[in-house]
Amino acid sequence: MQDLSKILKFKFSWRTYQQKFLDGFQEHIKDEHLHVIAPPGSGKTILGLEILIRIGKPTLVLAPTLTIRNQWRSRLMEFFTGDNEFNGYSLNIKAPSQITFSTYQSLFSLSKSFNENAKEKLLAYVKKHKIETLVLDEAHHLKNEWWHCLYHLKEIEGLTVVSLTATPPYDSTATEINRYFSLCGPIDDEIGVPDLIKNGDLCPHQDFVYFSRPEEAQIQYIINYREQILNFTNRLIANTGLQEKLITSNFYTNPKESLEYIYQYPSFFSSVIIYLNSCGYAVNEENLKILGFSNNDVTFPSFTYEWSEIFLQQLLIDQRDNFIDFEDVLLPIEKEMKQIGVLENKRVNFVGDEVLYRNLSNSPSKLESIFEIVRNTDENLGDTARTVILADFIRKEFLNFEGSETKTLNKLGVVPIFKYILAKEATNTSLGVLTGSLVILHETAVVHLKQLLSIKELAVNPMDGSEGYVFIKVPNALKNKIAESVTQLFEDGVIKTLIGTKAFLGEGWDAPCINTLLLASYVGSFVSSNQMRGRAIRVDSKNPDKISAIWHLACLDPTAIDGGKDMEKLQQRFKAFTGVSLRGEVYISNGIDRLVLPLKWSETTDLSTINRDMLAKAQQKSVIGDRWNEAIKKGNILVRELKIPFSQDQPFAKTKRLHALNAGKYVMLEVVLGVSLFVPEFILKNMGAVLNKGIVQIVYLFFVALILGFGPKTFKALKLYFLFGNQYKKTKKIGKAVFEYLLNTKSLNFESNTAVINAEQNRKGTFSIYLKNASQHDSTIFISILEEVIAPIDNPRYLLINGNFIKRKLGIRNYYVVPKEIGKNKTEAIRFKKYWNKHVDGSKIIFTRTLEGRKELLKARFSHLKYQFEEVSQKAITWK
Repeated sequence: MQDLSKILKFKFSWRTYQQKFLDGFQEHIKDEHLHVIAPPGSGKTILGLEILIRIGKPTLVLAPTLTIRNQWRSRLMEFFTGDNEFNGYSLNIKAPSQITFSTYQSLFSLSKSFNENAKEKLLAYVKKHKIETLVLDEAHHLKNEWWHCLYHLKEIEGLTVVSLTATPPYDSTATEINRYFSLCGPIDDEIGVPDLIKNGDLCPHQDFVYFSRPEEAQIQYIINYREQILNFTNRLIANTGLQEKLITSNFYTNPKESLEYIYQYPSFFSSVIIYLNSCGYAVNEENLKILGFSNNDVTFPSFTYEWSEIFLQQLLIDQRDNFIDFEDVLLPIEKEMKQIGVLENKRVNFVGDEVLYRNLSNSPSKLESIFEIVRNTDENLGDTARTVILADFIRKEFLNFEGSETKTLNKLGVVPIFKYILAKEATNTSLGVLTGSLVILHETAVVHLKQLLSIKELAVNPMDGSEGYVFIKVPNALKNKIAESVTQLFEDGVIKTLIGTKAFLGEGWDAPCINTLLLASYVGSFVSSNQMRGRAIRVDSKNPDKISAIWHLACLDPTAIDGGKDMEKLQQRFKAFTGVSLRGEVYISNGIDRLVLPLKWSETTDLSTINRDMLAKAQQKSVIGDRWNEAIKKGNILVRELKIPFSQDQPFAKTKRLHALNAGKYVMLEVVLGVSLFVPEFILKNMGAVLNKGIVQIVYLFFVALILGFGPKTFKALKLYFLFGNQYKKTKKIGKAVFEYLLNTKSLNFESNTAVINAEQNRKGTFSIYLKNASQHDSTIFISILEEVIAPIDNPRYLLINGNFIKRKLGIRNYYVVPKEIGKNKTEAIRFKKYWNKHVDGSKIIFTRTLEGRKELLKARFSHLKYQFEEVSQKAITWK
């Protein structure tokens, strides 16, 4: 076997951030895992090659496509081989070499070819060829069946797994996210976008959102849908037949005999109690005693859509066999739910079906949004405008559209977008369409195209309803050449707005001149959108002052206070976008908060003002650049932090009055001052009574007046202190316990000895906690563990319980989770408790897999039902 480090040398100088990463990578690789986020433009492939060279073991590199596989090979030959010809690589997984470049699909096909005992034969094959390093490029591309092969490979002892990605799949389902991170491991390091902008490898940029409302027909459909669900829920709460079945069921009437069942299905049991409480029933006191409560010790939440889903999912689907006696009341409910459309494919869904949200995502109102963005961009940038619009589908059925009546353009796609812009602006000659099967240009652009192709004739057909535009018949022999030439026309400005599909322009296509990207795509994950977004923010050697605008579209659900599914999807997408704040305080962070959008939406929200402001901000190129420069100077590293939001109804400033967590102190100060003024006033006013009635009676009256006058404020002061000040302080204490445990036990390869816990609070009340002077790997571990401790309680193996009477009466949380990784065995859980008791409080630890433990777990979950469907904390990435 050849010594790769002697044969393969990087020919050039490493960029500052690349060198910084390489300097620390040996620390990360100790646990045989390396998971790196490297945005487009950071040289991810070249870094991957350097890593496998330094590891120096036979390596299998897996890529999502043949194009990307070949890119690995070409980067190796171009940047590392020098004068010596290197032949120790292979592109064929069936004939591996010291470095083998292949695809996930090829690995899956190889596994399938083994037929019986495929797993054992695959492992034997890898061991036979002594493959000891596995490089996973963009592992989020994996299809479901491909995961199994990789999990099998991970079982090989001593195999080092290197994962490289530009975009972790944050907007996938929880199952998919967990699967991804269990394969790739926690994130060890991240090359930050600010580093690339600072180094001149990416251009300054800003994300914008253009909002629209659905068409009238869509609004009516949504309103009718919501009304049907509301009416159904009201009928469910009035369903005496169902209520009688439940209150006479064995698990409800004889809870002591059904403990195992109750603790096996805690969410269902909770939903039954919440349902019956909403129906007006005084909840069986025996049931509450089982949970450790008295009747006045529990605050019941409303029977929301979320609780309805749990309740009916269990009754109608998951536990139907356990409720045979309920069939006469369940059948009519089931029938009605299917008619409404909230029960499909054995899943209860009250929030809304995919058809409902697909309607919003695909709303034709977005066509007007696209036109306004394009028009405004052309007006402000003139000949320098270079706009790319990405859609999911071509929609060739709209090719025959004519005229200016755009109502018939009722779907989002390449052709409807093209037709809509022309219907609004018939004189526009700078549009172009480029997809794998459809190319449309203006006649004036065809002349230039022929010159680039060096041909005199090109088969074209006039396009109905689009004067001056023609279809270009693309012969297979010229397919790639025409795509390159159309791209050149875009570079040259003959085409200023290029419309294409995400599939065709989203991968492998490059045009550094893009300065405006419009994402009209809603199918699939945001990963591919981020790939295209990465191309839009690359620097352009011909335009060193390039500043890009990336536009996202959102159609708001008028019946949802949070804006609906489009907004939810955007919030998920923005978790992977690190950018500069749009207005106000200058900072760099991920998440949609940096755009400063309304927290609540309604029919009266003035979208036109928001959109005008977005368009104006998009044209302030110099401001965007200045904000990046100012923000970059404020920090030097991307820090992972945990944000705990201020979730009270009162604005933070009004509740606190002072900046630093002293709401309780403020109110207590009011009490003290009030009492100090009250005492002399009381004595002066009642001097005659003292002489007439005696001192004992006056003291009695004094304390009654004191309690009536200041008791409520005193109680409020205590509660504010515990709910606000204590939450902040306690989170810091929990952070200290987690940090000391990780550091002293060297658990999870945590080694940041010089790290310091830092906590900050902004003016809106949200506070954040993070580690300073820690590696990305250790910051990620710390934040993940901390988040798990304070997250809503689900089903942990171990619980930490504090029985403080005062806190329980004030509704303060007394239950916390021993994190999954720590709670794998009792020894580590008890060790964690030692650090918890040192820094937080004197809690005891409970194993939840016993009958008594299940009881405590259910009590813990039931005590904090208000947390059940709330995101009480969230991870963030901020430049500090």
